[in-house]
Amino acid sequence: MNNETTTLISLKEAMKRVDHKLQALETQFKELDFTKDNLMQKFQHHSKALASQAAQDEMWTAVRALQLTSMELNILYSYVIEVLICLHTRVLEKLPDLVRGLPTLASVLRRKVKNKRVRVVWESILEECGLQEGDITALCTFFIARGNKAEHYTAKVRQMYIRDVTFLITNMVKNQALQNSLLRAVQVIEKGKAVRTPEKQKSSLKELIPSIKN
Repeated sequence: MNNETTTLISLKEAMKRVDHKLQALETQFKELDFTKDNLMQKFQHHSKALASQAAQDEMWTAVRALQLTSMELNILYSYVIEVLICLHTRVLEKLPDLVRGLPTLASVLRRKVKNKRVRVVWESILEECGLQEGDITALCTFFIARGNKAEHYTAKVRQMYIRDVTFLITNMVKNQALQNSLLRAVQVIEKGKAVRTPEKQKSSLKELIPSIKN
């Protein structure tokens, strides 16, 4: 075997070793990418969970901080409870075969997470009412935090106590998300559906509110 042949064999073996190393490195990089993607997904999920918890804490604090008279509390509670009952009733109307399995709104909220059929119906009802999940979170928070000391007023009784519940909400509820959800609850009960105010109208309304107060 001459020197050229020996050199050629050595080069081929060297190339094979390089190929093996490159393949090993490629495998390591793929594993690193997979690990990185997993970490990013976990981080994003954790960030969303933290953001959701922070929003819930903020909403809970906002509800607890409301300084309302008994009459004002009862009026707001009445709209909230009527909306929640309305949503539950509509779900049962569309899913009559699940009536026994969905005895409360809380059971609907639990079941919709894993049951696609319940979730689809729930989402369609929210859309029909002009509501979103954030509204339900706010209304449920209000119900849980303040409902134990509240009393339900019928529509006639509410009208006797106050004519403009919208002004009551915009004047007394400072948290914007809670305020919007309560206003939508009123619209659902009084008009059958909440109408979302365009941003330009919102800004003009905010400008008008101080002048009304004065």
